Amino acid sequence: MRVNQKIYARRMRHDRVRKKVRGDGNRLRLAVFKSARHTYAQLIDDVQGRTLTAVSTLSPQFREKHTQGGNIAAAKMVGEMIAKEAVDRGIKQVVFDRGGFKYHGRVKALADSARGGGLEF
Repeated sequence: MRVNQKIYARRMRHDRVRKKVRGDGNRLRLAVFKSARHTYAQLIDDVQGRTLTAVSTLSPQFREKHTQGGNIAAAKMVGEMIAKEAVDRGIKQVVFDRGGFKYHGRVKALADSARGGGLEF
């Protein structure tokens, strides 16, 4: 399978998931994206079309402790950081958007650590 076919297939899966997953004023959307080297998470209010907060393996607070961002340990750290940001803003409940990726590996690790940090989904 060519790279552009893989990207297209993931985009189609993401669109299919997004039909059902919607963040509103009460429950924001926790969107996850992963590349080969980095993991990203952001809290999005779909009603206003705004990203309230975002954390990734490129963030300075992550770079202080870790050097690699494309592994499960890094995803756990990103999940903890996004949960801390959300709780500091008074956000407890979110809707999880896996971004068309399978729910295993880094995506599952990020979700589990976000739940452990106080988020409910």
